[in-house]
Amino acid sequence: MGFFEKLKSGLMKTKSALISQVSGIFSGLSSFDDDFFDELEETLILADMGVNLTESVIDELKERIKSEKIKDGEVAKATLFDILASKLESDTVPLNLSTKPSVILVIGVNGVGKTTSIAKIASYLKSEGKTPILAAADTFRAAAIDQLGIWADRVGVEMIKQSEGSDPAAVVYDAIGAAKKKNADVLIIDTAGRLHNKKNLMDELSKIDRVIQRELPDASRETLLVLDATTGQNAVNQAKEFKSSAGLTGLVLTKLDGSAKGGIVFSVKEELGIPVKFIGVGEGQDDLRPFVPQDYVKALFE
Repeated sequence: MGFFEKLKSGLMKTKSALISQVSGIFSGLSSFDDDFFDELEETLILADMGVNLTESVIDELKERIKSEKIKDGEVAKATLFDILASKLESDTVPLNLSTKPSVILVIGVNGVGKTTSIAKIASYLKSEGKTPILAAADTFRAAAIDQLGIWADRVGVEMIKQSEGSDPAAVVYDAIGAAKKKNADVLIIDTAGRLHNKKNLMDELSKIDRVIQRELPDASRETLLVLDATTGQNAVNQAKEFKSSAGLTGLVLTKLDGSAKGGIVFSVKEELGIPVKFIGVGEGQDDLRPFVPQDYVKALFE
């Protein structure tokens, strides 16, 4: 099964929650009155599209129904999907991996699928002909180091680690040395993303940043935040917290296959202005791939 087919099946929960309800609202429609728009607004908000985005979509739909003199429910529904697609299709930003090595710093709270996402990104980069090296700089939990090690073996990439409780910046220093020695293309760094003490997190990220700046001053850098799509608007709130502290360049949305909240993709883009770089729709190492907005919209609305 290709990734697009996985995406289509992975989005079935969102599709049935969102599209079937929307279709019900539009079917047998005789007029576009306030009740119609109120019901549509509620449905979009419940699919986790977010209040601001929903209001802007509804305003645009009202405008187009009026200016294009739309009378038919099916035409209005197609217009809605067209508006939603346009909200996603601008501003796609691919990973910047223009130097050798480039650096991808990955952050996210425990339980969002951060460690597995790192391994899957490594697997994807490997399939693209690149040589990634992993740095186990989440030294806060022994389990995180062990889990990343298991995935590194599975994917077939090298991992640099120290013992639990080691200085994360020291692990990054070792990993940079290994990446230079092995002539690796990309260094992917796992970090301990704990939000309950923002100062610790900030101190840790600053220290890691200083090591990267000193050892790889000209390297291309990405800072990716991993979010669990099943948490809906909580994921958006989490991203806002991290955005203010960590200089994010992109988002990784996991567990879209387990969620009816696929509208979150629209919401994070609208509210945060940070591009979604990867989406995950399964447990396998090939089930996380770069986000292609056109494919996402097609999978959702076809």
